[in-house]
Amino acid sequence: MDSHILTNKQLISFKYQLRSEEREQSTIEKYIREVRFFMRWLAGRPVTAEAITNWKNYLRDEDYKPETINSKLSTLNKFFKFMGWQELRIKYLKIQRKLFRGTEKELTKEEYLRLLETANHLGKARLALLIETICATGIRVSEVKYITAEAIQAGRADIALKGKIRTILLPGKLCRKLQKYAQKQKITSGEIFLTRSGRGISRRQIWAEMKALCKKAGVAPSKVFPHNLRHLFARTFYRACRDVTKLADVLGHSSIETTRIYLVSTGIEHARQLERLGLIS
Repeated sequence: MDSHILTNKQLISFKYQLRSEEREQSTIEKYIREVRFFMRWLAGRPVTAEAITNWKNYLRDEDYKPETINSKLSTLNKFFKFMGWQELRIKYLKIQRKLFRGTEKELTKEEYLRLLETANHLGKARLALLIETICATGIRVSEVKYITAEAIQAGRADIALKGKIRTILLPGKLCRKLQKYAQKQKITSGEIFLTRSGRGISRRQIWAEMKALCKKAGVAPSKVFPHNLRHLFARTFYRACRDVTKLADVLGHSSIETTRIYLVSTGIEHARQLERLGLIS
C-alpha cells in the first residue's frame, strides 16, 4: 500500500472543494481544523493505515468522547475521499444509541420563556425576538440571515443550504412581531437582525448575547446556546404532530436518524415511562 504525505496545498484544495459544495463557513473551518490537528500529530510522517489506527487509539487514550472521535474520523474520511485515498478509510467506533439523555443540557419551555422575559426586561428587544424566531421556526443559527423583510411579507422563508432549498413557514404572530420590529428599525428590505453597523448579526455574537442572559434569567449556562432552541422546537413540534418524517423535512435533515437524536427523552422522562409500565408490585 502506498503511503501519502499531508501538505498545506492539499488542505487549500480541500477547502475550495468544500466551498463548491456550498458548505457553511463554520463547517469548512471545522473540517480544515480537524485535518490540521491530524497533520500536526503526524509531524511529517506519512499517512498509512497503521498511522490512522494509532491516531484513533491516541484520541481514545486522551479521553475524547466517542461521538467526538467519530466526528474527527468522519472528517478524515471525507478528506481521504477527496484525495482519492479510499484505501485509508477508517471504521468508526460503535456507539449504542442513547435511550435517554441527562438534564444538564435540556432547555425546558419554562426556562426558554424566562430567557425571553429577561431579555425584554433588560430592553434587549432584538435578542428576545431573535431567540423567539429561532425557537418558533426551528431554524439553525446560520439560517437567521434568511429572515428578511421580504420573507416576513410572504409569511415564509426559502433557505438554501448544502445545495438544497427548503421553505419554512413563519407563524402569523411571529410575522407581526418581526414586522413591528422592522418598522421601528426602519428596515424595509433584506435581513431583519442587524448589528449597529448594518451588518448581519454573527453566530458568535448571538451565542455571546444569549450566554449573558443566563445568570439574570436563572438558567444554567450549559442549557443556553442557539442550537438548543432548535432542539426545543423539535420536541415541541413532535409532541404536537407525532410525525418524525414531517419534522425531518421542517428541520432540513436528510436522515430521519438525525431527527431521532433530537427526540431522545431525558432520564427523568424515561424513569416516568418505566413507572407507568406497572411491572412492580
